[in-house]
Amino acid sequence: MLGIIGGSGLYRMDGLKNLREVSLNTPFGEPSSPVVLGGLSGKQVAFISRHGLNHQYPPSLVPYRANLWAFKELGVKRVLAISAVGAINERFKPGDFVVVDDLIDLTKRREDTFYKGFYSVDVQGEDKPSKLLREKKVVHVDMTQAYCPHMRKVLIETLEQLKLSYHPAGVYACTEGPRFETPAEIRAIKLLGGDVVGMTGYPEVALARELGMCYASLCVVANPAAGMAGYRLTSEEVISMMKNKEEEIKEVLRLFVEKLPEERLCKCEESLEGAEV
Repeated sequence: MLGIIGGSGLYRMDGLKNLREVSLNTPFGEPSSPVVLGGLSGKQVAFISRHGLNHQYPPSLVPYRANLWAFKELGVKRVLAISAVGAINERFKPGDFVVVDDLIDLTKRREDTFYKGFYSVDVQGEDKPSKLLREKKVVHVDMTQAYCPHMRKVLIETLEQLKLSYHPAGVYACTEGPRFETPAEIRAIKLLGGDVVGMTGYPEVALARELGMCYASLCVVANPAAGMAGYRLTSEEVISMMKNKEEEIKEVLRLFVEKLPEERLCKCEESLEGAEV
């Protein structure tokens, strides 16, 4: 099953058939919203609103671990995250889609692993993540190819078929937030190779890797990053852009789900092999 995480401005998943809402309490707390299950393009999907239905969770306090664990408990094997970002690369314009292929983590104080060794929580289940937690293992997942190559390929084919403006690759720099970045920070991130900047791409991608899930990130450029446009940034600008792109996002999701085969044609499920100490 595919799990979809909606970012700023995407709090509900319209167009799902046979809706069912599930409230879960995981070993890592409650997810940021109830999980909505439903049919899309003839397949079952699950949806979580990353910031909550009323946008009550700032980036640093999103219960990322609970969100991913809730997906795992429901049988989700793949995750597609939708996010708004600021553009650092001058070629990326407001309204463009970006299929992220790498990450720079600049966060400071987030819970970014399930596996805390001696301090790991005890969980039920016979799958490998549950066993590693019960055995109090320390785990180092490889992030060489953190974003699922097959999901990215299908996303690119989807955007191409819909004739939308997009970029087939991009480096996502994740900052702590909730404040926007300073112009000096954006200049530094540009030197590091960042193409877009956001506040929620990490630790989601790493947590998905720790559960052997496929993970892909589809970003919408909401505005130029601080200092790039020469004007003051506002949250209203971000939400407005996501609202304007709502119908396009729906079409992307519908066609993406239709095109994505049931079989996983990648090696993401092997992410835990050789990772434990």
